[in-house]
Amino acid sequence: MRESTLSSADLIWPVFVVEGDRLREPVSTLPGVERLSIDLLVPAAREAALLGIPAIAVFPVLAPHKKDARGSGALDPSGLACRAVRALKDAVPDLVLIGDIALDPYTSHGHDGVLDADERDVDNDETVAILASMAVVHARAGFDVVATSDMMDGRVAAIRRALDEAGLTATAILAYAAKYASAFYGPFRDAVGSSRAGGPVAGPIDKRTYQMDPANRREALREVALDVAEGADMVMVKPGMLYLDVVREVREAVDVPVLAYQVSGEYAMLRAAAEASAFAWEDALLESLAGFKRAGADAVLTYAAVEVARRLQQDGGHGR
Repeated sequence: MRESTLSSADLIWPVFVVEGDRLREPVSTLPGVERLSIDLLVPAAREAALLGIPAIAVFPVLAPHKKDARGSGALDPSGLACRAVRALKDAVPDLVLIGDIALDPYTSHGHDGVLDADERDVDNDETVAILASMAVVHARAGFDVVATSDMMDGRVAAIRRALDEAGLTATAILAYAAKYASAFYGPFRDAVGSSRAGGPVAGPIDKRTYQMDPANRREALREVALDVAEGADMVMVKPGMLYLDVVREVREAVDVPVLAYQVSGEYAMLRAAAEASAFAWEDALLESLAGFKRAGADAVLTYAAVEVARRLQQDGGHGR
């Protein structure tokens, strides 16, 4: 009689990778989440695959001295993300690996692109050219999916063209098509070290000039339609829990897979409430993920993917 079910196959696990050896760094604003060096990430990914999780999304964490205003490290084929994907592909070849195509982990100012002349906004077209090259570098390194999390206009078409010209026609594009300028990204930015901007307007990152207004619903459908028309194989709504109405409308509007992201602030909020004994952590977590499926999401990115998969395995794999 149950209309929606949740299984391990519905989950994608976002992971943070750092330089070093046997390095495990807790993220203070994301309880239960750690940055892992490549040698520790590999066995963690192997466990995820054994639990039935089909994909992980890899987010590199660079030291400040390796960042610059143009995010040059994003184009380095021997960079952290590229070395991580090679190690993961060697160890767990059937695991789908998703590479983040945005410049915020690589820029000294923390924005998703190159800043314009007065450093008050992002130069859309210059950024798109870099992102297209970045996608080719990441696909050649071994990423099965390149995920455009930047929200620049026209980047899906440019990336699809660049991939095709490089002979990388099998690389899929996951478009963060409806990505809102949300307050709930804070813990993620802490995790990757991009929480504050430099330049003449130093302070907390403000991405409202290129991410979506949280008050808008119809705009999300326009953005999704544009990305699908440009060649996106999958689309994302982010954040997820506060935007389930958008997830439902996007699901009804397109015939490509629709993903949703239980973002860092949403995850941390559930953790904090559970730690305050407001409710049972696993029960609330499973209920929140069931909500994504009920709204129409085909897959959900959650930092709790491994915990959820373990629980589902204990329950006999029948889903929730």
